[in-house]
Amino acid sequence: QVQLVESGGGLVQPGGSLRLSCAASKIIFSIYAMGWYRQAPGKQRELVAGITSAGSTNYADSVKGRFTISRDSTKNTMYLQMNSLKPEDTAVYYCNAKRSLILDYWGQGTQVTVSS
Repeated sequence: QVQLVESGGGLVQPGGSLRLSCAASKIIFSIYAMGWYRQAPGKQRELVAGITSAGSTNYADSVKGRFTISRDSTKNTMYLQMNSLKPEDTAVYYCNAKRSLILDYWGQGTQVTVSS
């Protein structure tokens, strides 16, 4: 059974940093496009950052210049380095691995709270 397990969330003050990790198992990690999504209370889930199997990246405008997505195929793990965090970054962050419409997997989510 495919598993995506996020970690690294928590409470941080505005301006602080966090690093999220997503560990994948039971998939050929290197061939999947990966992404980080987030969902704040009362809002729809949105794409934060994505990275293709070839390493190309894309970011939501709201996080450009502050967040960096990366992947390590030797560890089957994806990361999201989040700097200069703002209260509006508060959300549950989800890891996604997608190869096709059928091969589309989600993690359970990790809470990120930015507050003083």
